[in-house]
Amino acid sequence: MHLPFPGSRHKKKGEAAVPADPEAVAELLSECELLRSQAARAGVRLDDTPASLEALDQMVPRWRDDPEILPWLAHDAGLYLGTVVVRTVPGAEWRILSHGEPVVRLPSGRTVEVVPAGQEWAATGVPELSQLYAEIAGS
Repeated sequence: MHLPFPGSRHKKKGEAAVPADPEAVAELLSECELLRSQAARAGVRLDDTPASLEALDQMVPRWRDDPEILPWLAHDAGLYLGTVVVRTVPGAEWRILSHGEPVVRLPSGRTVEVVPAGQEWAATGVPELSQLYAEIAGS
C-alpha cells in the first residue's frame, strides 16, 4: 500500500520519515475497515488492545477461501497490529518508508514491518498476532 504523505523527503532511500501529522496518520492507518467488519461478524470487538489480538487469533479464518478478500484482510491485519503497538507501547510511532509503506518505529530505534506480518498471519495463522505483539512490545 503506497501512502503519499507529506513529510521529510531528505532521508536516505528507504529510510522511514516522520509523517507531517502523526496523529492523523495513526487515525487513518487504524481504520482497518475490512478486518473490523470480519471481526464484528465473528463477535470479536477490536478495541485496539493486546487482548483483541488474542481474540483475532481465535477467529475461524474463513477469508482464506476467498482470494479477493485475503490480500486486503491481510493488509488490514498488519495495520491493526501496528495500531495496537502504537497505541499501547509508549514511544512507538508510525513511520512511512520512502516508497510509502507504513512501519512502526519502536523507542529502541527498531523498525517493524507490520504489513508483511499481517500477510503471514492471514495466509497461515503463524505467527499469531498476539505472539508478534508480545515480541514487539518486549523489544
